[in-house]
Amino acid sequence: MSGMIARAPARAAPLRELLRRLVRRRLALFGMLVLAGVLIAAAAAPWLVPYAPQRMDIVHRLAPPSAAHLLGSDEFGRDVLARCMYGARISLTIGLLVVALSGLAGTIVGITAGYVRRLDGFLMRVTDAMMAFPDILLAIALMAALGASLYDVVVALGAVYTPRVARVVRGGTLVLRELQFVEAAEALGAGDWRVMRVHLLPNLLSPLLVQCTFTFAATILTEAGLSFLGAGVPPTSPSWGNMIAGGQQYIGRADWLIFAPGLCMVATVLALQAVGDGLRDALDPRLRRLT
Repeated sequence: MSGMIARAPARAAPLRELLRRLVRRRLALFGMLVLAGVLIAAAAAPWLVPYAPQRMDIVHRLAPPSAAHLLGSDEFGRDVLARCMYGARISLTIGLLVVALSGLAGTIVGITAGYVRRLDGFLMRVTDAMMAFPDILLAIALMAALGASLYDVVVALGAVYTPRVARVVRGGTLVLRELQFVEAAEALGAGDWRVMRVHLLPNLLSPLLVQCTFTFAATILTEAGLSFLGAGVPPTSPSWGNMIAGGQQYIGRADWLIFAPGLCMVATVLALQAVGDGLRDALDPRLRRLT
């Protein structure tokens, strides 16, 4: 027990050091604050706004921003602020699930291709074939085959972004497998699975974490594009893409229908990019020495 207690501070120290480096970078700190605000708005939406996202009030349709509706109402009288907050739930949920799915699958494919040489050619040719298609076109094709639901969007976008994660992991694995500590583990009789799990994977977490933040941002944009085209989550769901699609015919008459969800999406994506850049700088030893 005493040994476990003694090791606990050492395990927590790298995380505290990483947070300290992130906070020292103003752009990354700003991105973290914006993300915290989006998370709070999404989690506390039922308590922050008095309207349900699907509640219609035809009498007050297309009402401009006012005390009753801070961001106005849409063509059915639904509160735009409430729909933006609940739309953040959809975007963040899809983003987290896609990051988890593509991160897991991409790590397995990438580390296997990078370390097991006989499988490298086949796995990378499949990866290259998938990356040859633009993200949105491949996602639309997969959605046409799967259907239109939140989990189908997760599966489709997970398949789209798995090759990109796999490429990053494979590149790191190709470098690590030539280092002496991997050769020493092989000389001591460690099997492929143990080498990949114990010696390679911990050293790949830094680039994988940075790639996941960029994947998160790209997922939000692609999901909004799919919803805008009618190939994403069901049109009844208050996603940012659906809101922009519904408000496009009212440009010039009710600009807030597009401005509000568009601003939410842009702010979230830019915040994720800022955090990703900060993580890259904080985890790179070469850049760390310059700060």
